[in-house]
Amino acid sequence: MSKKEKLPEDQDQDVSTDEPTEDAPAAESEGELGLLLEDARAKADEHYNQVLRTQAELENLRKRSARDLENAHKYALEKFMLELLPVRDSLELGLAALSDSDNVDPAKLKEGVELTLKMLGDAMNKFGLSAVDPQGEKFNPELHQAMSMQHMTDVAPNTVVNVVQKGYQLNERLVRPALVIVSTGGPAADESKAAKAAREYGEPGTEAGGEFDQQA
Repeated sequence: MSKKEKLPEDQDQDVSTDEPTEDAPAAESEGELGLLLEDARAKADEHYNQVLRTQAELENLRKRSARDLENAHKYALEKFMLELLPVRDSLELGLAALSDSDNVDPAKLKEGVELTLKMLGDAMNKFGLSAVDPQGEKFNPELHQAMSMQHMTDVAPNTVVNVVQKGYQLNERLVRPALVIVSTGGPAADESKAAKAAREYGEPGTEAGGEFDQQA
């Protein structure tokens, strides 16, 4: 074999041994991608489970809130009813005493009714319910409802002279207006009438009314 024929063989052998292979880096890249994919899949599963748990907690919270709201509406007056029970007990005891006794003492009966009424008033005040009793006060259309007008000369106009039915406020919010009778006329009205007459006919000594004839 000649040297010219052997030289290409040697060169081919050198080139083939020195060139890097491409299969190894490709395999490493595929392995890294596989690991990254597995890691991403694990994180996605973890996040999905967290979302499911959060949704379950929100649903439980919604149901619990709805149940608490329903109970609040149903038993909102429970404490108020507990305060009213002694009033009912007192009334029942009073009726039982009237039924068992032939001789009823009016003084004791009045005392029992007053005590029961006081218990009822205390229970109402405890929960912010206050009475509107405007006897002798100036008429207020925001709190009072006039049933009729009564002409009175000794009371200022627009004054409540009689309370037919008390009104009530719940925490300063009007629940029921007071039914009242309001005065008309009165000293202020009479004074205004006198002033009006003086303006129309003039005071003594003025041109409109003239002076009284002293000799007459």
